Amino acid sequence: MGDEHTAASCTEALQTAHPPPPTSKVGTPSKLPPLPRSQDLPIKRGDAEPLTREDLQYDLLYYIFADRTVAFVDFLAPGKPLVNFCDLYVNALYNSSKCSKVLKDKMVETPAFAIEFAKISLLTNVGRINTTMAFFPEMKTALRSYHPVPSLQKTDGNLQDAPRIKNCLKAALLPSEFKGTPPSSPLEILEKARAGQIPPTSVVNLIFVLANSNNSQQIAHSHFDPPVEFLDLFLPVNLSSNSRAKAFLWLMFHYLQGPDKPNPFDDDYSRANPGKVPRLRHLTPEEMARENVDPADEIEWGRRMSTQRSKFLKELVDEMEAEKKKAREPQPAPMPAPTTSTFSDAWHIAASTDPLNDSDEEQDEHVRLDYNRRLRVLSRLRGKEPTPEPESEPVAPPSGMQPSQQFTQQTTPPSGSDGATGRLSQVQSWR
Repeated sequence: MGDEHTAASCTEALQTAHPPPPTSKVGTPSKLPPLPRSQDLPIKRGDAEPLTREDLQYDLLYYIFADRTVAFVDFLAPGKPLVNFCDLYVNALYNSSKCSKVLKDKMVETPAFAIEFAKISLLTNVGRINTTMAFFPEMKTALRSYHPVPSLQKTDGNLQDAPRIKNCLKAALLPSEFKGTPPSSPLEILEKARAGQIPPTSVVNLIFVLANSNNSQQIAHSHFDPPVEFLDLFLPVNLSSNSRAKAFLWLMFHYLQGPDKPNPFDDDYSRANPGKVPRLRHLTPEEMARENVDPADEIEWGRRMSTQRSKFLKELVDEMEAEKKKAREPQPAPMPAPTTSTFSDAWHIAASTDPLNDSDEEQDEHVRLDYNRRLRVLSRLRGKEPTPEPESEPVAPPSGMQPSQQFTQQTTPPSGSDGATGRLSQVQSWR
């Protein structure tokens, strides 16, 4: 995102839109209960049910994006400066080839929105938000469910839906990674870092690799004490949000800047145990209850948006039912066309059609049958009375014939002639 989104803008946005969560005293170490595993990773809620701070692990997200440690090389920024994680991640989203111009403009105009979008994107990055979720109440498709997110919709209620966020993340790569295949294993990333390629991959792709179930055992064995795994950092477990955020940032530096450099997120435990994340602090049930608490205004806003969603769905169902009812109603009978006799139809066709027209353009059998019907009608008409009598030329009487004999000979038809029509006489006259 260049010079437009700086560490100062991240700090101001966090202070104005996301006040720090209430602090709690660290409890004494206690035995970890069985931790949920990857099959429980995606958040599962019914349609119109709000996503609470506990669902999102809001305090964890706050500590991750509020950390001001300048330690990461931003390969996409002019001059490749060192930046904090917040600016690194937001800038990676901003420079994604699938980030729309409208979204980019909104991120520049409202830095607080950029951080909200980055937080929901990080949850999508690790798999907590799956691609069946959407965050605007007017969604019509049955393939996704709507969920208000009160804690992350304070600046703009219309977040991107999860599939668009996932597409944006998939395209958030380094320029060199578009030409080939990005690294897909932790060892491959570390090899690139040790070879001097800093950063060895984009921060978004690194998180995809660490969250991949194929790499979970390797990551857990290398960096965590049993039974904790990488994805457990984003689940509701009895580990403090602050210590989980430190462990996450430690992993980001370890892989993006190289394992051989001093890690600014180290503590005494990680220094004494090379390759291990900083100590994860256990919480008592009482301390867990004090984390990720939903304020009253967020609870009310979530209820209001759920009601709005229910109203929208009711109106949509009513509209669909009205359309179905209208489709079932009998259609009005068509107006009867004026009837004509067969003779009138044939006469009109004969008078308005040129019989000499070429018939090569006849389209189908119906046209041929129509011509046959016309021919039969005309044939019947020709055989009916009155048929005009043919005009015959007068024959001169023989000399010496009386007038009465002349009349009788002219009116008496010759043998074999048709007295009704005079057709034979006509034929004889042609001869």
